[in-house]
Amino acid sequence: MNQQKTTHDFEPLSQQDFLAFGVNDVAYVRDIDTEEGDAVGIFAADGTRMAVMKDFQTAVAAVRQNEMEPLSVH
Repeated sequence: MNQQKTTHDFEPLSQQDFLAFGVNDVAYVRDIDTEEGDAVGIFAADGTRMAVMKDFQTAVAAVRQNEMEPLSVH
């Protein structure tokens, strides 16, 4: 069997393309400081803060409830 190899030229992602990658599929969860004390922030792929929760488990549940995948940022 003769298999033909193909090569593809890939264009690098622009900064805007990279920021849009997964924007509707993931949310980043990380510890933040607020005026009320420590909390957990939920952020969109582009860095926009979407919500603040009292703890990590609540933040993860909120992200999943909105059909997104939570990613932890340290």
